[in-house]
Amino acid sequence: MKTAIVIGAGPAGLTAAYSLLENGGGAWRVVVLEASGEIGGLARTVSHGACRIDIGGHRFFSKNAEVNALWAKLMPTQGAPAWDDRALGRAKPYAPGGPDPENEDRVMLLRDRVSRIFYLRHFFDYPISLKARTFINMGLWRTWRAGWSYLHAAFFKRTERSLEDFYINRFGRVLYEMFFEDYTEKLWGVHPSKISPEWGAQRVKGLSLTKAVLNVLKPKGAKRETSLIESFLYPKKGPGQLWETLADAVRTRGGEVRLDSEIVRIETAGNAISAVVTAQGERIPCDALFSSMPIKDLVTALPGAPDAVRAVAEALPYRDFITVGLLVDRLAIQNQTHIKTINGLVPDTWIYIQERDVRLGRLQIFNNWSPYLVDDPARHVWVGLEYFCSEGDALWTMDERAFTDFAVAELRKTGMLAPDTPILDSVRLRVKKAYPAYFGAYARFGEVRAWLDGFANLWCIGRNGQHRYNNMDHSMLCGLEAVRSLLGQAPKAAVWAVNT
Repeated sequence: MKTAIVIGAGPAGLTAAYSLLENGGGAWRVVVLEASGEIGGLARTVSHGACRIDIGGHRFFSKNAEVNALWAKLMPTQGAPAWDDRALGRAKPYAPGGPDPENEDRVMLLRDRVSRIFYLRHFFDYPISLKARTFINMGLWRTWRAGWSYLHAAFFKRTERSLEDFYINRFGRVLYEMFFEDYTEKLWGVHPSKISPEWGAQRVKGLSLTKAVLNVLKPKGAKRETSLIESFLYPKKGPGQLWETLADAVRTRGGEVRLDSEIVRIETAGNAISAVVTAQGERIPCDALFSSMPIKDLVTALPGAPDAVRAVAEALPYRDFITVGLLVDRLAIQNQTHIKTINGLVPDTWIYIQERDVRLGRLQIFNNWSPYLVDDPARHVWVGLEYFCSEGDALWTMDERAFTDFAVAELRKTGMLAPDTPILDSVRLRVKKAYPAYFGAYARFGEVRAWLDGFANLWCIGRNGQHRYNNMDHSMLCGLEAVRSLLGQAPKAAVWAVNT
């Protein structure tokens, strides 16, 4: 029997392991090696007391039928109201015969997509809508300037050499400066003029002001851009629950999933991978290797990389991530939408913070992802304050207590949390290499890819495995395509073609 090693127990790695066990005809032993002690990678769920945190927020939505079918197989859609659905009397298209979330855990919830921008101490729809409230919040002067700016951009297209060019072509300079420039710099730590337009092409694809207008005119149920979806699926206990379920499915089919198994060295024989060595000193021979570890770490572990390739890999940029979970009894912002919520809570799953006087990048409201992430959703609000940083900088190295106090002070400064509202509980979480970045050494990434593709039995998959800002479904597709390539059903290039 041949052995396939999978590095990483996130969406890409687990999907590859599962697919090979399902489709490999029993000819493969599959071993998943995860460096951390948790399942799910960047899409894991972290427990804190009786609450749970979704790191970064993960909507389960895909245009790919194969991905949707696997999600449905692992966790069926709810067939009865969840706790908040019952409390609010919400009618939803529940799945006939589906599980009741109040009685069963293995269930996908149907959730409404509400995400807005907080700017000028007002809420704006994301993507920007053509509602009267939008124009009132912007003011007559800004609205007039934005309209002329968009018309200018529509007739005088810029050559897209940067992410700044990409956004201005689609929204005009005024809307770009209002809603994209500052947030993008918060996220990446560099100005959009220094970032490749490839990031925009992958993350917002066909979205533009024109598409937003046309979207308003579409009949209900018509196909929409991914960035404009109105609903999504979500595991009852957070995204990590689904990946833990998939890990169990891998084990049930005879695969191994080993935690705390960091890869420190990869051995080669000619143009093939021959074995991996763990931090514990265990050497595992293999016939195929699927890697979702960061590219820079993969090149470090491999022998014989040319100096140029090693230099590019070592310099590949990333942005790291910090979340502060806060448990409070209320927020100061009130629900002024038509959407019914518990205790007047705003209906957003996350809010993009565009205010320039705070470092806070985004606010998650976990109650709206799933009431089962909160210890007492009838009395408490569980939020996540998200910051983007670089490992070793002032935010990353700040003491946990000091950072939490800093985050609380920023939330109060925005007016979203009243000065006298007590903090009932808190936790800080730090995540390395959350966002592969598209600037600096990334311009020469092709050199690294070409060298790695020279190994006949190596497939790079997932967000960090490809240094590409993939969503979960894209990472899963990487795993599926990699297995098809191994089995001779698809070319190796198909793996890199996902989400391009």
